[in-house]
Amino acid sequence: MNLADKRCQADVVSLSPVEAKRLAQEVPEWSMGDQAIEREFKLKDFRQAMDFVNKVADIAEGQDHHPDIFISYNKVRLTLSTHKVGGLSQNDFILAAKIDQLVDQRA
Repeated sequence: MNLADKRCQADVVSLSPVEAKRLAQEVPEWSMGDQAIEREFKLKDFRQAMDFVNKVADIAEGQDHHPDIFISYNKVRLTLSTHKVGGLSQNDFILAAKIDQLVDQRA
């Protein structure tokens, strides 16, 4: 099953580095750190950046998994980690894949 077709779960466990690297291959636009994945998006202007953030917020709320969001005029940086486990869980990659689908729909 595709990551974007899955649903974030309440009961999650921290991923091992090997598991995280495997899932990172499914969301190649995201940069992976030790405890989070991150991606920056460049939009046309502030209005489009805010529209994008609101769509991301709707997806995140529906999944009950929320990114850290940083906005600078037409740039949006999203950081995903699972605070409950102190690092990465499958939920981070699921939400990243759903956000990637949103971007694909915009293109």
